[in-house]
Amino acid sequence: MLVTFKSKAAAEVLMYSVHAKPILDLLGKNVERGVITAEETGDAIRRIENEIDERRQAQAAQHADAGGHRDEQEEEGGRGDVSFGTRAYPFLEMLRAAHRDGEFVMWGV
Repeated sequence: MLVTFKSKAAAEVLMYSVHAKPILDLLGKNVERGVITAEETGDAIRRIENEIDERRQAQAAQHADAGGHRDEQEEEGGRGDVSFGTRAYPFLEMLRAAHRDGEFVMWGV
């Protein structure tokens, strides 16, 4: 199922619900339908940025524990997994625009 995020401050952002759910869970929001008010956007931005930083640090630590060696898929030019930060980026940019313009972000409506 697709989730369509809408805001007057930015173009629509489409995301599969399986990828939107971890982001919205982090914000305490339902994937089916919801709203992030203009007042909530600042906190939402901070939460997502903190989660991205924590996941990057954990990945760096895991990479260091592995002796700094890349796995075979990375060395052969494979795609690997798409990071949380990469998946969250378009939504995060929408939140930043909504925060700047004092607008809401809605989905499922």
